[in-house]
Amino acid sequence: MHTLMQCLWRLRMIGAVLLLAVLAAGLAPPATAAEPDEEIGQAVGTVDADTWRQVKSGENFIDSRHDSTYNLINPSGETWRQVRNEWISPAGLIAVGGMLAILVIFYLIVGRNDLDHERTGRKILRWTVLERSLHWTVATLFIALSLTGLNLLYGKFVFRHIFGDVFWANMIMGSKLIHNYAGPVFGILLIVMLAKWLKVNLPKKHDWEWFKQGGGMVGNKHPDAGFANAGEKVWFWLLASVGLVVVVSGLVLDFPIFGQTRDNMQWANMFHAVTSLILMTVALGHIYIGTLGTEGALEGMATGYVDETWAKQHHNLWYEEVKANAGQPQQSDPPVADDTATAHRPN
Repeated sequence: MHTLMQCLWRLRMIGAVLLLAVLAAGLAPPATAAEPDEEIGQAVGTVDADTWRQVKSGENFIDSRHDSTYNLINPSGETWRQVRNEWISPAGLIAVGGMLAILVIFYLIVGRNDLDHERTGRKILRWTVLERSLHWTVATLFIALSLTGLNLLYGKFVFRHIFGDVFWANMIMGSKLIHNYAGPVFGILLIVMLAKWLKVNLPKKHDWEWFKQGGGMVGNKHPDAGFANAGEKVWFWLLASVGLVVVVSGLVLDFPIFGQTRDNMQWANMFHAVTSLILMTVALGHIYIGTLGTEGALEGMATGYVDETWAKQHHNLWYEEVKANAGQPQQSDPPVADDTATAHRPN
């Protein structure tokens, strides 16, 4: 009984407090919108003509980030905005859109690069399960980062007007979340992939001839190529240079907790945008050649095996090294690197 009385007493006290709070809220004067001049006065003290003259001359500043001082009117921020909106965004749209247009026109005029001879049916292992898994994981992350990055850069000019502010707000929030979390994973796997295929992408003397013949479009014979041809090597070294700038600049933006100044973040943002757009533009060509543009290329990365005819036509020097191991794999055998397969892998 004593415990029950204590509980009732506590409930009465809580109710009394809530009642007083409601009454106080009702008696309080209605809230009014804050006046801009009052907010400025609280933030920077006395605001008069002298204050604004100091702001304009750079004498009046606020300390808004670690080890950095910025004017109330920040000229570097306005410069960054203008460079991004008036130069980087239009140039990127022209580059990516132009590459898409070129590839469509090229496909309609030239068509697919078909095999010159019939397939022999004898297969050669080109990519192991581990290598294909690494390639497809990096490729998937790259596409996800490209689409979300393009949405962050251009999406507001398209989707916001089509679907409205609510849809756009959720879409941009999701894009930013995917971009921020997928970026570091892509960076790690990119370094692993570059280390994995470094040796087969070292420049060789015959690579120059490959360029002179346009990869086989100039002349009546296919140029010599090892495991990787000269075009694939260019893509590799572009990833090893421009791609690493994308990764490093992205990490600076992704983790703003290591004392970066606002100026550092602005520069990182511009480097990240320019290098990402370069990679996306060239990647369109890489994707085209590996899918619609070349017969048998996608088949090799999907199954791990390529036909003997394909190997002889596109990578003849590599084919000469591995032709003794050409054979038809059994349907029940998984495409893994066994003793026979590893015998013809590049050293």
